[in-house]
Amino acid sequence: MKTVYQILLFAVIVVLSYFIYEGIMNPIRFEKEKNKRYNKTIERLKDIRTAELAYRLENNKFTGSFDTLIHFVKYDSFNVVKQVGSMDDSIAVAKGLVYRETIKISVLDSLFKKGYAVDSLRHVPYAGNAEFELKAGHLETGSGIKVQVFEAKAHNDVILKGLDRQLVVNENDLRKKLERYPGLQVGSLTEFTNHAGNWE
Repeated sequence: MKTVYQILLFAVIVVLSYFIYEGIMNPIRFEKEKNKRYNKTIERLKDIRTAELAYRLENNKFTGSFDTLIHFVKYDSFNVVKQVGSMDDSIAVAKGLVYRETIKISVLDSLFKKGYAVDSLRHVPYAGNAEFELKAGHLETGSGIKVQVFEAKAHNDVILKGLDRQLVVNENDLRKKLERYPGLQVGSLTEFTNHAGNWE
């Protein structure tokens, strides 16, 4: 009988040890996965911001359409004025060997590294086919000047999709950490942020 109790006690110890271990490791695994997803999402939001700023440079406005933004990055180009020769060389200037010419540089090649998958710009990393919310508009300053703005964001429900919901930090804590919006966001349609992200 004593042997049976010892076996049962050993089994209880093993089971309790497992639950204690999992109780410690689950939040650690969650935090690691959350940080990985946040970092990738922030990278993608920075790429969206880069593309939007380039789009505004060429079109004098932002776009709220990923189709338009991706098409612009893939197929449009910047006009760049290039000077041939030096204005300090008076002989070359006199001979007309110093001049300026306008050349076109691909938006994709100038903004992103070679092989960048620009079609993925719309998708939230690790969230399947879920897309960022993208909007554009304008805000009016106190002096009545209209300023072009854009906003790209992903809610925590999308970013942390598939993770154990019991381990997700209280949404009120996330709001405090990420300045109101419970997720990651770059730009704003409601306040002047200078196109900053809410993680910055």
